[in-house]
Amino acid sequence: MKTFLFQGDSITDVDRDRNNDAKLGLGYPLLFAADYGRKYPEQINFINRGISGNRIVDVYARIKADIINLAPDYMSILIGINDVWHEIGNHNGVDAVKFEKIYGMLIEEIKEALPNIKLFLLEPFVLRAAATDENWDYFHRETLLRAAAVKRLSEKYNLVFIPLQEDFDKVSANTENSFWLSDGVHPTSAGHQLIKEKLAAAFDKEYK
Repeated sequence: MKTFLFQGDSITDVDRDRNNDAKLGLGYPLLFAADYGRKYPEQINFINRGISGNRIVDVYARIKADIINLAPDYMSILIGINDVWHEIGNHNGVDAVKFEKIYGMLIEEIKEALPNIKLFLLEPFVLRAAATDENWDYFHRETLLRAAAVKRLSEKYNLVFIPLQEDFDKVSANTENSFWLSDGVHPTSAGHQLIKEKLAAAFDKEYK
């Protein structure tokens, strides 16, 4: 049986059960697992290790327990918004240069330990809404910097890059931004469906 691991922050976490891997939370991991569990019954084991509040440095700190030890065949990573957000207020963000450096270290160590793994790098995203409006220029600028870093890393290591910012910009053009991202950061059910669809399209090309 193959294993698909979801890794990231609260956008991936979405109230997953820390004590039961079968309970994947209420976000795109659940939607994805429901779809592909139906398509490929008993062929793929799905695990969610997203943790609310995580930055890239936090994911890197968990690399052994929550990635390598699980030995996934496929893994998606969606990280970056907290590296921006945590700089506001408590000044504990991760700047764009360090973000790219640590992300690169994460990828290299994963590939060294699991040379056959297929990695899907999801682009961090943001919209203007309740949590981001007051510091919108900062959120927008810095999130785009993290997004550009993820794209560069995908190209450097020949990994699958899944763009999301342009998709959220397009779908929100004629609606309230909060319809897709409730506070500008956290997806609604519709937002999670969008992420799931983009991940699914990429996965379909790689699943063997």
